[in-house]
Amino acid sequence: MLQEIKERAQGWVAWAIVILISIPFALWGIQSYLGGGTERVAAKVNGSKITERELSQSLQRSRMQLRERLGAAYDPDLFETGQLRAQVLERMIRDRVLLDVSYAMGMRVSDEAVRAAILAEPAFQRDGAFDKATYARVLQLQGLTPMAYEERLRSGLLSTQLARAVTESGFITDAELAAATRLQRQRRDIAYVILPQAELVPETPATAEEVQFYYDANRDRFESPERVKLSYMVLDAEALGLSEAVDEARLRAAYEERADELREPELRAVRHILLTVPPHADDAEAQQVKERLVELRAEIEAGADFAAIAEADSEDPVSAAQGGDLGIVEPGMMDPAFEQAAFALDKGVVSETVRSRFGYHLIEVTDIHGGQPKPFEEVREQLARELGRGGVENAYFELAEQLANLTYESPDSLIPAAEALDLEVETSDWIERSGGDGILGAPKVTRAAFSEDVLVRGNNSELIEPDPDRMQAIVLRVDEHEPAAVRPLDEVREEIVARLKQQQAAEDALAAAAAMVERLRSGEDFAALAAELPAARPAAAGEAALGPYGEAPAAQGTDADDATEAEPVPDGAVGEEQVASASPIDEPSAEDPAPEPVAETVDPERPSAQRAAIEEPGAVSRSQPGVPPTVLELAFTVPRPADGEVSYAYGQAPGGDAVVVAVRAVEDGASADIAPGARDAERRLLTQILAEHSFDAVLDDFVARARIERSKRSGDEP
Repeated sequence: MLQEIKERAQGWVAWAIVILISIPFALWGIQSYLGGGTERVAAKVNGSKITERELSQSLQRSRMQLRERLGAAYDPDLFETGQLRAQVLERMIRDRVLLDVSYAMGMRVSDEAVRAAILAEPAFQRDGAFDKATYARVLQLQGLTPMAYEERLRSGLLSTQLARAVTESGFITDAELAAATRLQRQRRDIAYVILPQAELVPETPATAEEVQFYYDANRDRFESPERVKLSYMVLDAEALGLSEAVDEARLRAAYEERADELREPELRAVRHILLTVPPHADDAEAQQVKERLVELRAEIEAGADFAAIAEADSEDPVSAAQGGDLGIVEPGMMDPAFEQAAFALDKGVVSETVRSRFGYHLIEVTDIHGGQPKPFEEVREQLARELGRGGVENAYFELAEQLANLTYESPDSLIPAAEALDLEVETSDWIERSGGDGILGAPKVTRAAFSEDVLVRGNNSELIEPDPDRMQAIVLRVDEHEPAAVRPLDEVREEIVARLKQQQAAEDALAAAAAMVERLRSGEDFAALAAELPAARPAAAGEAALGPYGEAPAAQGTDADDATEAEPVPDGAVGEEQVASASPIDEPSAEDPAPEPVAETVDPERPSAQRAAIEEPGAVSRSQPGVPPTVLELAFTVPRPADGEVSYAYGQAPGGDAVVVAVRAVEDGASADIAPGARDAERRLLTQILAEHSFDAVLDDFVARARIERSKRSGDEP
C-alpha cells in the first residue's frame, strides 16, 4: 500500500498538497516556542511577575523549614492546604514590594557585601573555612547556579537595608518606659479559692434523650480513625551488607589527590590593632580612620614595636592591654574578612589595612601550627569508606530498580519480587493516617499506604525512599482496611454520661463562683463564704490557661463590667498588650517569693476534711511561680480596687474547677527600683519591639499603595 501511495504522489499537485499541510505544522511549532511555554503567573506586584514556579519553589522551602523546625512532630497533611500556599504568596508579595521600594529609594548592595555574606555562610564552609566545592555542591542540590544564588542573595540583602533603617532609628521615651515598667512590674496582693467541680458532680445520670442529643451533636468525637494493615518489603543497603573492597593502589592515589583536603586544621597565633568605624559613618569618616591606621603601619615598618602601638592606639577593649594578642585562632572563629587576611599572611608579616564590620585592622601572624597532611594510616579507613560507597550505591540502585520493576509487573502481590531478590515480606499491625513505627512512620510511606492506587485499586506501591540521605527503600501493599466510622452509641454511652456529668459539674461550679462574687460585692466576708464551700484542692501551678473544654478562659464577673485594665495609659505610652509577651521584666525573679502557706478558714459546724481553703500568696507578679496561670490572669484583669476596698473576679480553671480571686491592693512597678543595667536592657528590648511594629506599619502602607494583582489559581495547591 505504501508503495502505491509513493507511486501516485508525483507531480506538482502532490507537492502543493505537502506544502499546504506543512504550513500549519510549521506555524504551530513556532507558536509553541514563542508563546506556548509562557509560565503561569501567581501574582503581579507593580507589574513585576511572581510566577507559579517561583511560588512552588518558595512553598517547598517553607515546608522544608517547617520539617526541620518541628522534627518528628511534622505532619505533612497539616500543610498540604491552600492556606500555607496563600501565606507564602503573601510573604512573597510583601518581599517584592519591599524590594521595589528599596530600589526606588536608591539603595544598592555592593559586590563586596555579597562576597562577604557568602564567605560567612556556615553551609558553604568546610573545617570552619569557606570551601568552593562545598559551595557548588550545596547550590547544585538546591537547583541553583552561582549567578542565580548571588542575585537572590543580593535581593535579600537589599531588602534588609530599609528594615534596618527603620528599626535602628526607633526609640522609646522615658514616659513609655515608665508606663511599661509600671504595668509589667506591678504586684497585686491577692487571695483566691477554688470551687472543685468534682464535689458538684450530679448523682443522677443524664437521661436517654440527653445522651442521644449529645451523641448526635458530637458524632465526630466518637469516630474511630481509618486504619490499614500492610505487607511490605524493605531494601536496606546496610542490612544487606552491601560493600565494595578498595585496593591499596586506589587508596594511595586518592590520598595523594586529596592531600590538601586531608591536612590537619591550621591554627595561627594572631595579634592586631583595631581602629573602629562608627556604625553610621560616611565614606569620608571611614577614610580618615583608614589613613590613621596606615600611619601606624608605617611606624611599625620603620621599627616601632607592634605590641606597644597596639596597647597605646588599638580600640579593641579586650586585646589592647595584651599588645593586641588574640591568642590562637582557627578557621570559623573570626570575621570572614579578618580571617581571610590572617590565614593568607606569612609569619611575622604585618598586613595592609583590613576592613571588617568592626572597623579597620592591622594583622600580624606570630606563629603557625598544624596545616600538615594527615598520615595515610590515619585517614585510610575514611578513604576506604568513601571510595567504597560508590560501588555500594551502584549495587543498591541496581537492586532498587529490579524491585521497582518486579513489583510493578506483579501489582497484586509482593511474593514474586521477594523470591527473586531474596527479600522478606513483613506485615504490620493496624496503622492510622498519623503513621506507624519506624520506617512505617515516615510521611511518604503513610501517604502511599492511603493513596488511591494502593488503598482503593489494591496495587503495590511504587518504590519509596523515606530518607534521601540513606540507602533504604520500601514497597508495600494493603492487606486489610477499616474505614473511619462513628462508634455505636452503646459503645460510648458510659463515656457520654461521664462527660455530661463533668460538663454539668463545671457549669454548677462556675455558677456557684458567680453567686459567691455577688455576695462578696454585697459585703459578705470572703472567709465565711469560703467555709461554706466543699473542700477545694489547690490548682496545680503548671496548669495551662484553658477552659474546661480546651477553650481559652475568660475573666468573668469582674468589677466595672469586666474591664480589661482600669489603669489608663498615657498618650504615646506603651500599651500593656505590646510588652506582655516579650519584655524581660515579666520574667520570674528572686524578688518573687513563693506562695505563703494556706490560711484555712475554720467553720466549727463542718468537718475539717470538708472545709475549703483560701490560698494566700500575698503580693504576686504577673508570672509568680507557684500560682496557677488562671488565677494570675484573673488577678491582673480585675480593675484596681479603691483604698480600703477589694475587687473580685471569677473564672474557670483547666478541668472545670471554678476560681474566685480577691484583689486587695495594687503596687505599681517603679523604674527607680531597677538596676541601671536592667533598665537599659528593658529600654533596648522595648525599643526593638516598637521599631518592629513601626516597620510593619511602614511596609503595610507600601503594600496598600502597590499595584497588586493576584491570580485566581494562586491559592490552589499544586
